[in-house]
Amino acid sequence: MSKNLELLVFLPMVCAPFSYWIGRAWKRGRDVFVQAVVILELLLVITILAEEATFVRWEGFCGLGIGFASGSFHSVMAFLTASGWLAATILSQEYFAHVKHRNRYYLFWLVTLGATMGVFLSADLYTTFIFFELMSFTSYVAVVQTEEPAALKAGDTYLAVAVIGGLVTLSGLFLLYYQLGTLQLSQLAQAAAQAPNRSLLWTGGLLTLVGFAAKAGAFPLHIWLPTAHPAAPAPASAVLSGVITKTGIYGVAVLSTTLFLHDSTCGTVLAVLGAITMVLGAVLAVCSIDLKRTLACSSISQIGFILVGLSMQCLLGHHNALAVAGTILHIVNHSLIKMVLFPAAGVIHLSTHSFDLNKIQGFGRGKPFLAVIMGIPMLSLAGLPLLNGYVSKTLLHESIVEYIAVAGQWSWLVTGLEWLFLFSGGLTLAYMLKLFICIFVEAPPTADKWRKHNYIASASAVTLLIYAITMPVLGIQPNDIMDGIASFARDFFHGEAPAHPVAYFSMINLKGAAISLLIGMILYLTVVRGLLMKQGGERQYWDPIPAWCNLEYGLYRPLLLFAAEVLLVTAAFVDRIGFRLLFRGLPAVCMKGYRWLLDRRGRLIWLLTGEEYVPRPSLEQVVDDPHFGVYADHPQAERGVLHSFAFGLILTGLGLVFAILFIFLH
Repeated sequence: MSKNLELLVFLPMVCAPFSYWIGRAWKRGRDVFVQAVVILELLLVITILAEEATFVRWEGFCGLGIGFASGSFHSVMAFLTASGWLAATILSQEYFAHVKHRNRYYLFWLVTLGATMGVFLSADLYTTFIFFELMSFTSYVAVVQTEEPAALKAGDTYLAVAVIGGLVTLSGLFLLYYQLGTLQLSQLAQAAAQAPNRSLLWTGGLLTLVGFAAKAGAFPLHIWLPTAHPAAPAPASAVLSGVITKTGIYGVAVLSTTLFLHDSTCGTVLAVLGAITMVLGAVLAVCSIDLKRTLACSSISQIGFILVGLSMQCLLGHHNALAVAGTILHIVNHSLIKMVLFPAAGVIHLSTHSFDLNKIQGFGRGKPFLAVIMGIPMLSLAGLPLLNGYVSKTLLHESIVEYIAVAGQWSWLVTGLEWLFLFSGGLTLAYMLKLFICIFVEAPPTADKWRKHNYIASASAVTLLIYAITMPVLGIQPNDIMDGIASFARDFFHGEAPAHPVAYFSMINLKGAAISLLIGMILYLTVVRGLLMKQGGERQYWDPIPAWCNLEYGLYRPLLLFAAEVLLVTAAFVDRIGFRLLFRGLPAVCMKGYRWLLDRRGRLIWLLTGEEYVPRPSLEQVVDDPHFGVYADHPQAERGVLHSFAFGLILTGLGLVFAILFIFLH
């Protein structure tokens, strides 16, 4: 029923304020209420899974109207979202037993659930964008939940990437709507094929891609993942990695299967982005000495694997059956795996109050249940046969091999991509072995004695066990279950059915997995044990990556600071010299705000760099000039506007408004 689609999106949002009000008087009642809402959400998703694809549209909403659709990939992602949210909600009961601001957390938790559903069920890019931005802002609360300095700093990065990516994506959607006259997914492919101006189409498509790729965690806008995940509570990290990053993948998939359906140029772009993201995330994970940061960097790498799958879909054209199935299944598998590993990391943190590998060493010794719960998804992500991760990685690898045969003179480049794929899989095994051996094999620090009983609540244990058992069930009989999932979601990607069932356990497919696992073992023994552990006395893990290699603090923030300084000085110059000749006689209303901006320049610089800033003498001299940005030497005697940077921003905003009106009216 189409009404269920609207309920899936808006029911959690409507219930969110009630959870807050109930929690103010009855905390236990709030917990039960939130769980009931999420369970109802899952039941509604199951009803749409059992029905044929449906479509509903609200004409006139926000101008262009919004639409929702079920069936195929929409329903698969809705089920992953609802089930993942339920698991994380159950885990939150234990994790938040003794923390503050739980009412606020659950309020935004439910709103984010509805917004995420809105993204995955969206039937047009306009609807996708609205709920994508709503989800970005409401999930920010989960990142800063603890309100610790590191969390607030991570929240700044998360919000900056979300805002910048959202504005760029909005610009791209303006261009696409102007060029195509529609943003509905069912019409985009045909409209794009008939577009007269391919350059404008590509410009709009690439701008739209930026925001989606940023949310997915693709290079070079992956910077929010390694900071947001360690800062966020473990249950929130689970949905951030397992579900919310997939909203970005959803957007990229829409673009690659509509605007650029079977487009080799798009496939090449995604292959380059995917390869860099895949390798970079794995290298960062191998070097990390923080449990949650390692898992966050692992998510970056796995997003790279998925992008490679999307690229193969474009490059292989109508023969992309393996790439389509591999992409769908790796999205599903990664979500399942991270829904276990992040909460398990939270279980460790509740007992040790740390994620530092050198402080949590040996925590898992004598805890076979936790070893099984974490070991299965770790090995699955590394691609061990008989587990679900092996199935999706095999399909992705075989799609690359398939393209090598038809790549012609560029086959050597595709072969290089294949080896990067296998190498990244080896790195996956290396960092997962690093975590497992550190936690479950190595001896704990002499001063620490971890408790062996009652370290995990019963509800949390059952939830994680269900997820862990699902992985070998999927991996042992892949042709019966996993191929069925891929077949159900295939239509969204315009994928063809495979000519014959895949022989997952044939020697040629096992060979690829064996090469990757062998690379991982060698890397673990030589790099992790040999180079990434300090010798002498107590052996400790260390991160060899220097601070200046951090893209955020080594490149992005300095560039933003430089741009802010240039903008400030340029605006002052224009304010004093240029606008003085044009607007001398307007009333004085902006000087107070402008002087406040100057007094707060240290705050601006701290936000951009994270460090206390001592301005250069030349800049200090200019800023401290009492007439800086003023039209006259005696402003108190001046009649009219004392023009300032603030006034310049007002004019800029008005210009943007008129530009948007021009686009819509023409």
